[in-house]
Amino acid sequence: MDLFKTLLFVHIVCGGVSLLLGLYVLLAKKGTAIHKKVGRTYFYCMLTAALVSFPLSYLHPNYFLFIIGVFTSYMLFTGKRYLTKKKITDVKQIDWVLAFIMLIFGIAFIVFGMYKLMLSNSFGIVFLVFGGVSILFVCQDNGNFRGRARYQNYWLTTHIQRMIGSYIATVTAFLVVNNKILPDVVAWLLPTFLLVPLIIKWLKKYSVKALKTEQNGA
Repeated sequence: MDLFKTLLFVHIVCGGVSLLLGLYVLLAKKGTAIHKKVGRTYFYCMLTAALVSFPLSYLHPNYFLFIIGVFTSYMLFTGKRYLTKKKITDVKQIDWVLAFIMLIFGIAFIVFGMYKLMLSNSFGIVFLVFGGVSILFVCQDNGNFRGRARYQNYWLTTHIQRMIGSYIATVTAFLVVNNKILPDVVAWLLPTFLLVPLIIKWLKKYSVKALKTEQNGA
């Protein structure tokens, strides 16, 4: 078995396990011991699948794998790290580095998406959406890190956002690879439109509004 096939096997197995575990995490009661245990397993399986996607996309050039890999890695790393950020002093240099890297990729996605649309390639829409979402998350990081969070428990609400975001990427990958019916652009964006309402639902359920003084960084 050559390197590509070996990596592809690891990617498929870890991605498949993540797809099932992520569904459980979405539906199960939050904060329980089993939720945390399954969540950790999901994190490491999904992270493995995401990181393996980079050499795969290099060995067999593939925009799809690369975009999903970048987006998922950022969602996972930042989502997990937010659980340690219950005050501004918990923000470390690595957090700013991750945000900066995602900003660069977000801008690159938008520029490349515009280029694709100029060539009448509708796939450019996908790049624009993922680029725009990436930059929105980076802006959110900037506000949180500077003490201008929208919610007092921003560490929890942002964790929820990022973990669901990583699952959206997982479902997107599965749907795109196995899609035989839907237009490519629809297959790429459908999981986002279906699962984002869950983010909104849980934000309403778990969020605690920040005080004005906290929002102003006072």
